[in-house]
Amino acid sequence: MRPVSNEKSDAGVVVLRAVDVWKSYDEGAIQVLRGVSFEAVKGQTVALCGASGCGKSTLLHLLGGLDEPDRGQVTVNSIEVKGMRKRHLLLRHEIGVVFQLHNLIADLTLEENCLIPTVAAGTDQKTARARLLELASLTGLSHRLDHRIQKLSGGERQRTAICRALMNRPKILIADEPTGSLDASTSGVVFELLLKMVASEGLTLVMATHDRSIAEQCDRLVEMRDGRIHESATG
Repeated sequence: MRPVSNEKSDAGVVVLRAVDVWKSYDEGAIQVLRGVSFEAVKGQTVALCGASGCGKSTLLHLLGGLDEPDRGQVTVNSIEVKGMRKRHLLLRHEIGVVFQLHNLIADLTLEENCLIPTVAAGTDQKTARARLLELASLTGLSHRLDHRIQKLSGGERQRTAICRALMNRPKILIADEPTGSLDASTSGVVFELLLKMVASEGLTLVMATHDRSIAEQCDRLVEMRDGRIHESATG
């Protein structure tokens, strides 16, 4: 076991960092994060483990720029997220997010769902379409592009969510229980694909999971309990 450090790792450049981060809800009545310090190095895969309610998802939301801490500092590529003007640009170009329940639009096709981020980013149609075809091929979804989300299996929906998250070529991928809604067999297939995509795209992955067998396949396993990080270990 090794403690989480706030110093730059010898293994590479620190791309995500949280320093003494606190977060509460309901006007402070519910304290979720209690002085969390964390970092992830470029190209590293990190799994956050812990019981439901320990703060994994909240930490991911802060690291991904989806929310701001009450106190403390979160930086992405050395840029502080809190108070950042045009923070949406961070999500469009630097960070991709995969949610447990995929957050896809059921009445749209797989293709339409995946192209949404490229429209928001102002990517031209030809480039966006080429990127979609590339990712669909890598994830085995080429034959499902014109199918509506409601017609896809659970595993296909999560693979679609991975495609969507990677459309704008982010360098950091945040994944919140990406296999949590799947059965054991499908979960293994989707996670294997996720690791393959992370490696081929040269991504940094920070993922929350309750599945110990999945977490142990990452470079690093970080334990969370009661809103604090207690220890970190190499996977």
